[in-house]
Order: sequence, then C-alpha cells, then structure tokens
Amino acid sequence: MSNSLKGALWALLATMLYAVIAAMGKVFVRDYHFLEVLLFRQIVVFLTAVPTLVSHFPDSFRTRRPVLHGLRLLGAFINLAAGVWAVALLPLATVVTLGFAQVFFVALLAVFFLGETVDRRRLLAIGTGFLGVVIVLRPGLNGLLNVSALIPVLGAFGGAIAVTSVRRLSQTESTATLLAYLSTCVGLLCAVPMIWLWKTPPLADILSMSLMGLLAAIAQWAGIRALRLCEASIVGTVDYMKLLCAELLGYVFFQEMSDRYVIMGGAVIVIASAYMLYLAASQKARRPERAAATRAEDDRIPAGGSGAGPRADAGDGSRISETPA
Repeated sequence: MSNSLKGALWALLATMLYAVIAAMGKVFVRDYHFLEVLLFRQIVVFLTAVPTLVSHFPDSFRTRRPVLHGLRLLGAFINLAAGVWAVALLPLATVVTLGFAQVFFVALLAVFFLGETVDRRRLLAIGTGFLGVVIVLRPGLNGLLNVSALIPVLGAFGGAIAVTSVRRLSQTESTATLLAYLSTCVGLLCAVPMIWLWKTPPLADILSMSLMGLLAAIAQWAGIRALRLCEASIVGTVDYMKLLCAELLGYVFFQEMSDRYVIMGGAVIVIASAYMLYLAASQKARRPERAAATRAEDDRIPAGGSGAGPRADAGDGSRISETPA
C-alpha cells in the first residue's frame, strides 16, 4: 500500500470521526447547554495534552506574543462553540456545508494579515465559494433569512482567524506553546459561564460527552498522520467526505434530508474550495522548479560576474514574498 493511499485512509478516518462528533453533539445539546457539552470535550482534550505540557513546562507557556495568542484562542473558541451550537438548530449536513466557508475566509484574511497576494483565479474561487454560501443561506426565499444558518458561518470565520493566527505564531512559537494555550484556555472559556449554566449530568452522560473529547483527540492524531504520509491536497479532498458522512448520519439518526438549496450551494462550495486546493498544490509544485531553474542560471554565471548579485537578490525576494508575514 502506497503512502498516499495510507494517508488518504487516515484522512478518511479523521473525517468520519469529526462527523460522528458533530452527531454526538447534536444529541447532547438537547439536554445540556452547548458550552457544557464543549467543556467536557475540552477537558479530555486537555488531559491528552498533559504529557506534552508537563515535559515542556514552564517553557510551553512562555510567549512574547500574548495578544496574537488571545486572538487565536478567541477564534478557536468561536469556531468550536458555534459548531456545537449550530448542530442544535440546523441539520448536520447544513452545518458541515457552511463550515467549508472557512477556506475562503482564510484566503481573505491572509491577504490583510499575512501579506499574501491573491491572483484572479483564486479571487474567482473565493467569490464562487461565497456564492455557494449565499445559495445555502437563500436570503429572501421562504421569508426572511434564517439567522440560525449564520452561526456556522460565524464559526467558519472564527476558525479562519485561528488558522491565520497560527500561521503567524508558528514563525516564533514552539508546537508545545501552541498546544499549551489552546488545550487549556478554550476549556477555561467554556468553564466560566458554567457558574450560571451548569446542569449536573448523570455518570453515563459524563462518560459519553467525554468520549467526544477522546474521539476529537484521535481524529486530530489521524489528521496529522495523514499529512505526514501524503500531500495536503489529498487530505483536503478526502475532507469533503465529511459532507456525505453528515448527510448519512443526519438521515439515519435524526431523519434529516438536505433540500435542493443546500445540495446546490454545497456543490458550489466544494467545487470552489477544491479548485483552491488545486491552485495551492500547483503553486507548491512550481516552487522547486523555479528554485532549480534559478540555481541552473546562477551556475552558468562566471564567479564574480556582474550579474550574480542581482540574480541572487531576485531569488531571495521571490522566496520572501511567498513566506507569510
């Protein structure tokens, strides 16, 4: 079995687990506040991170960029909380479909906060993706806009903030530091409102809600394993299977079926985001070719030639421009 196939299977496992977690959340938010459900999940996520936190303590909590960490944590909290809240109000497949809008928000935020450039093709993909979101939301049809449908869109925006922040933080912060703040602070943000919202669950519900956290940890590990074995474009493509998993789980356990607007809008979103993955993969593939061409040209220039300096500067400049700010 090739590494690409192994990676795709790990990615499929992660995708299926995330769909199952969403379905479990939909069950529990019937009886408990969505923040309490998220709290139990985050407690288990924290426990799985304890060995790393202990082995790197106290360095894992040292940072020179607390504001950016705060922004990342706020985005992650919005993303996770909105995801659990949304499944209480909307069909699973609708929540998952609108969640794919995150890739378009990331592309836009990267322009403003990372200094990345967006060419016409990527801009077209972003615009098409948001058109798909509008189709799913269908404002003006069957009355007013369903405000509940904006919750997963808000979650997608929060996730984009977290992703963009991580891309900045990863330049200076260690993996242990990134893990330490996320695993501890999101749970604390969920815990504070429990002063007013807490409802003591029976042991069976405690164990079941904690299982969500264990599955989330396994899914995260499977996703990392997938990225180590195959290209990100393959993992991103497999991630669209989450739509089918959510549709199946919604139909079997909650008697939910997507209407034509969710199907049409979801198709537009998937096509647009798949095209963005294709553009990213193509750009990544061209970088080694450009670097090899630059080295070949430099090798042909005599040592001490007047052209050596400008060519070297141009090569460095191109690499710098592709690096997130």
